[in-house]
Amino acid sequence: MNSVSDTSVCNAEFEFSALHEARNYRAALLGDFSVYLRGNVLEVGAGIGQITSALCSIAAISKLTSIEPSPQFCALLREKFPALDILEGTVADLPSGTGWNAILSINVLEHIQDDQEELRVYRQLLSETQGALCLFVPARPEIYAPIDGDFGHHRRYTRRELRHKLQQAGFKIIGLRYYNFVGYFAWWLSFCVMKKRSFAVNQVRLFDRAIFPLVHGFESRICAPPIGQNLMAIAMARD
Repeated sequence: MNSVSDTSVCNAEFEFSALHEARNYRAALLGDFSVYLRGNVLEVGAGIGQITSALCSIAAISKLTSIEPSPQFCALLREKFPALDILEGTVADLPSGTGWNAILSINVLEHIQDDQEELRVYRQLLSETQGALCLFVPARPEIYAPIDGDFGHHRRYTRRELRHKLQQAGFKIIGLRYYNFVGYFAWWLSFCVMKKRSFAVNQVRLFDRAIFPLVHGFESRICAPPIGQNLMAIAMARD
């Protein structure tokens, strides 16, 4: 990878390589957002392109733009997706009035110190079309672990906190629920109690193939959980 430094690649692999095995998890997440992922879609914080790759296969998306602040990751993304519109920067660098139909922000907001301002910019970018924000963040501050700090997470959210911040930014909330009940306890045990500082590939693969499909099926079809490892929100930009 001649355009990406060895250090940047190692840092990316620290958080992303084991999660490459979470195929069912990514597919379910995008499936839950799929009704709103159409037209002109902005992916915020593309990272090394694990979600980007799946977005490219969604027929309802007529134009996909991915924005990423890391120059190294942008170089990697351009190698992987030469035909895709890849922008280096943050949402603050984007002009308003572009006509975004949806913004997808997965595991990004927790990295941003002023998350309220980030949500305000999302709302501004979506205002022309009254488009949808598809948002996914880590949940529950009581399971904030050393590995969260390693990943650059400023916080984990409660449902009440995220609802308040979305409403303050000018969004109408369509759906807001905890996600992955079993993952909450797995995270607590592995990273809060055992103080692990990395993901085990085999454990991620086992959870993704054998456990998560059952958990997600129950949560999405029968009963949303009272707590979870993450929070999923769908919100529309108000007039």
